[in-house]
Amino acid sequence: MEFSAKQIAAYIHGEIVGDENATVHTFAKIEEGIPGAISFLSNPKYTPYIYDSKASIILVNKDFEPEHEVKATLIKVDNAYDSLAKLLTLYEQSKPKLTGIDSLAFIAPTAKIGKDVYIAPFAYIGDHAEIGDNSVIHPHVTICAGVKIGTDCTLYPHVTVYHDCRIGNRCTLHAGSVIGADGFGFAPTPEGYEKIPQIGITILEDDVEIGANTCVDRATMGATIVHHGVKLDNLVQVAHNDEIGSHTVMAAQVGVAGSTKIGEWCMFGGQVGIAGHIHIGDRVVFGAQSGVPSSTKSDQRLIGTPPMEEKPYFKSQAIFRKLPDMYFELNALRKELNELKKQLNK
Repeated sequence: MEFSAKQIAAYIHGEIVGDENATVHTFAKIEEGIPGAISFLSNPKYTPYIYDSKASIILVNKDFEPEHEVKATLIKVDNAYDSLAKLLTLYEQSKPKLTGIDSLAFIAPTAKIGKDVYIAPFAYIGDHAEIGDNSVIHPHVTICAGVKIGTDCTLYPHVTVYHDCRIGNRCTLHAGSVIGADGFGFAPTPEGYEKIPQIGITILEDDVEIGANTCVDRATMGATIVHHGVKLDNLVQVAHNDEIGSHTVMAAQVGVAGSTKIGEWCMFGGQVGIAGHIHIGDRVVFGAQSGVPSSTKSDQRLIGTPPMEEKPYFKSQAIFRKLPDMYFELNALRKELNELKKQLNK
């Protein structure tokens, strides 16, 4: 499908600079723009590319003023990145929707399947499981007994949802993610470690997205809860009885130990490690590779192990690099001080 600059500008409430009849049929990064593609500029680092880009239409922020001639038609908007996201969503929604149940899928007789659901070959739907309207189940997905999945969900290949777990509406589970595996619970005994049965469940509320090979464990008792709008990247570990607040996002390889409560609108960089049995407030930001051993209050931006405010952290890192020289200087000063003491004591 082709769209004109005029149509696009009307949809995203933009201002056209150039040919309103310019058309596009695909997307491209600004540095890889081709005729017939729409691109965007939001990061100033990429500004030089706009002057040579062959893209037909480029989204820019309203405050962008070109220093040289730009061949592409520009559409000025409040936020180019947000506008691109809207267009990509529209593009994704325009794709033909998969429907129907393949004969090679296994569906237990007691399972309940909603309207316009797609179930691919080799998917498994267990006893008393429920799948809501318009959901898409890709090949080799395993949905165990008693699972309830809401409407408009997408489960990509090799997703596994353990028994009795709950998934809300409009959730996306990427390939290989595991929802409701046993929490890591063992009691030490003289003979070894005795497994503690994990009899709780996992609950994903509406509009949650789970990355590839991410695991959200079931609770020992009660529920591990991922609240509305949470987005987890690939390879994230959420342990038993955790509670993740609404709209919190976690980048790859974040690990959250058991029974930790995390507030709303938090942002965790890659490889952040969170200790168990603590509470993280709302709107807390942790920089990549931070180690968090204790509870933190709301509205903080922290980094490091243990975490500290950003400015003190970076000042400390600058000093840390100088520690070897400072060590030798300190030893030299000690020697001088000892010599002075000897002379004064004579």
